[in-house]
Amino acid sequence: MTTFQRAPFKVLKNRLEQPRLKIQMVTGPRQVGKTTLVHQVLASQNLPFDFHLADAMDHMNHSWIDHIWTLSRKNWDLQDPDQTRILVIDEIQKVPNWAEMVKRLWDQDTASGRKIQVVLLGSSPLLLQKGMTESLMGRFERIGLTHWSWAEMKEAFGWDLDTFIYFGGYPGAAPFIQDEARWAEYVLESLVEPTLSRDVYDLKTIQKPGLMRKLFDFGVDYSSQVISYTKMLGQLHDAGNTVTIAEYLTLLDQVSFLCGLEKYDPAGTRRRRSSPKLNVYNTALMNAPRVQGFNGTRRDQVLWGRIVEAAVGAHLLNGISASRVKLYYWRERDLEVDFVLESSALVLGIEVKSGTRNRSRTGMAAFTKRFPGAETLLIGGGGMELEEFFSMSVREIAM
Repeated sequence: MTTFQRAPFKVLKNRLEQPRLKIQMVTGPRQVGKTTLVHQVLASQNLPFDFHLADAMDHMNHSWIDHIWTLSRKNWDLQDPDQTRILVIDEIQKVPNWAEMVKRLWDQDTASGRKIQVVLLGSSPLLLQKGMTESLMGRFERIGLTHWSWAEMKEAFGWDLDTFIYFGGYPGAAPFIQDEARWAEYVLESLVEPTLSRDVYDLKTIQKPGLMRKLFDFGVDYSSQVISYTKMLGQLHDAGNTVTIAEYLTLLDQVSFLCGLEKYDPAGTRRRRSSPKLNVYNTALMNAPRVQGFNGTRRDQVLWGRIVEAAVGAHLLNGISASRVKLYYWRERDLEVDFVLESSALVLGIEVKSGTRNRSRTGMAAFTKRFPGAETLLIGGGGMELEEFFSMSVREIAM
């Protein structure tokens, strides 16, 4: 794993150097560097700490948090009482009723004046957010990590843009790209499999696990395309229904695997009824199952154009995380705009041109005619260069 430090490093470090004010919650999907980030911060601090992994505990042991917290209190009692101690619990969502226990213990330490800083890590943002909202209101600050951007993979591993577009933003998989079979196995076995077999089940009981897996496989294969729920159901050859498909797609979105973008509609009346545009959060998920590999995929201009568009969508999806910016697509009959960013400052229609995907700009013209206040952005094909786009944050794009 690289020693590269992501931007949230400074955020967490600065917060832990301040007086004990809030619980720090670090969230994000698997293998984006949450644990590495915290270890980097701990190594940079001259403070004692206790690190515990909830994933290794007996999940039926409801007193586990009490036990490790008590150990940290004893360790703090043995040190200089004016010195802060840091307690880190990784995969906290694995512990039943974790939020209520953390609230009780945090409030006890606050009342007694113990200087124990608490950092909680978790890979299930929905469950964590629910627990924080219900029990820890006013007691926490969240630091959200997303899949790595090209700028980060470039700085950490020296990747060019084509390498990033194909292999995606998983730093743990980066050392294996010279052996593509090993890289693909890592992505599928170490990332996809545990997410589908464990993390999704933490969110909701899955009545049709086979359908969930088929939907994931279908969705990554058809990423960057608009597909109706009815057509998806027909392609999956399952006795489910469109409501189940929509529900499972939402779960895949919540684990930062696959999103079903809604059609842009300022009134909101047609969004839920629209056919979703599928888009992965990380193009590694699209390409790990491909047998033709990087070189064969790069030579297929039609396929490469789809992957480039999916990479643009992934950059936008990760960039709007934890922000008020919304992402959609737009289509009216045969007129289409690939992506629509909506923020408080503007509505921005985005068209991607790469390889043989050189549609005419009639879709953009129709979009601005339909929404006169909207702005447009062409990426590739004489517009903004791909390198420039992937070097920018979504905040910069949406300003």
